[in-house]
Amino acid sequence: MKTNLNMNFTNANFSDDFAGWPPSATVFPIAGVDLRILPGPHPLVAAEEAAIRENWARETAANPALFDGRMVFQRLISLSEDGIAGEGHVIPFSAFMWWRRQPQRQGGIHVFAYPVLESSDGALVAIRMGAHTANPGQVYFAAGSLEPEDIVDNSCDIEANMRREVHEETGLDLADAVAGQGLFATHNKRTVTLLRLFRFEMTADEMIEQIERHMLVADDQEIAGAVAIRSADPSAYPYNIAMLPVIDWYFGKAGA
Repeated sequence: MKTNLNMNFTNANFSDDFAGWPPSATVFPIAGVDLRILPGPHPLVAAEEAAIRENWARETAANPALFDGRMVFQRLISLSEDGIAGEGHVIPFSAFMWWRRQPQRQGGIHVFAYPVLESSDGALVAIRMGAHTANPGQVYFAAGSLEPEDIVDNSCDIEANMRREVHEETGLDLADAVAGQGLFATHNKRTVTLLRLFRFEMTADEMIEQIERHMLVADDQEIAGAVAIRSADPSAYPYNIAMLPVIDWYFGKAGA
């Protein structure tokens, strides 16, 4: 049975906080996802235009390779027995970069999808980001923020986002993997990570070799390499913070 990633939540009780959610930095199952896109600017962007512009000038002075593209950013979110529902807007990447530097990160919620790539020999395969990116040197699964091209009928297509990001960054095709039955989520610091397992009939070394071949011909040289994760040791690699609950959950589940 295929997990329904996009559902119609007509009775979602939207909120701008996480009261009633499972504890942060834990992984929990969800029934589905429905992230609707509203017209017009996000209230945060309208309210903080000057601060966003000033921060972007600092960001690009430090890293001229940054590009102010467009991405999806939620204004409200809810969790119920039907899954996660959200209402968001398309915002400039510069606004997100300002928001993520704020101590409390109020005014919005970042939601993105992690396709968790499993190898046939029991490892997870992740990528290391290039020095010119917004997360230089960090290790995490091939993923990216939801973008306008992921929007279909005013709703985010999570599966399309995962397929596109994995193929662009690694050359791997999620159609060649066996998708896990369940959909999961975790949250921390007003960021929600959506998870789905994808198991390839290749060893970790074979997957990494294929990724390295793709790096030679990729249009966008975002990644600096690939790694095989074989334990929940948080010091094994310079992980992005969103990776830590995922590897704890995965290797704990495997050993249960």
